[in-house]
Amino acid sequence: MTGDRWYSIDEIANYLGIKKETLYKWLAEKDVPAHKVGNLWKFRKDEIDQWVTSGEADSRMRKK
Repeated sequence: MTGDRWYSIDEIANYLGIKKETLYKWLAEKDVPAHKVGNLWKFRKDEIDQWVTSGEADSRMRKK
């Protein structure tokens, strides 16, 4: 994956190693950097990487 394109729910869930249902839950709670395009969620890999390395993803996972 490269950071210069937009990624889908399926691609980012796979990249993070989670189920897409989990990703939808996180989106509803506004914890994941994402962009709504029409009725589709789109992601930038560099924003996801920054979210993970900043520790925000880890703190989100501990709330389960």
